[in-house]
Amino acid sequence: MTLDELRATAAARHETCAQIKKMIVSRLDLPIEPAWITDDQPLFGRGLELDSLDVLELYVAIEAEFGVALYDSDMSVFGSVSRLADHVNPALAERTRPA
Repeated sequence: MTLDELRATAAARHETCAQIKKMIVSRLDLPIEPAWITDDQPLFGRGLELDSLDVLELYVAIEAEFGVALYDSDMSVFGSVSRLADHVNPALAERTRPA
């Protein structure tokens, strides 16, 4: 992978993560700024402390905003914003996998 490809991948990841953070804050009506959420911050537990109802809302929001269907087996993607970004933008995950 060339330096330009790495930069393009990083820019795409940053944009996808920013979009997901805005979606989380707006859809869940959280009293924080999207920029306060880090890419690897847990969405449950000591992270954003989301609950099962929040996950249902995010399922709907992700399908509406990204056109990506989620299933019960996809629960692990809600571990962090970064994991969600890899799921909603599979090109990011494919480009960052080692050869």
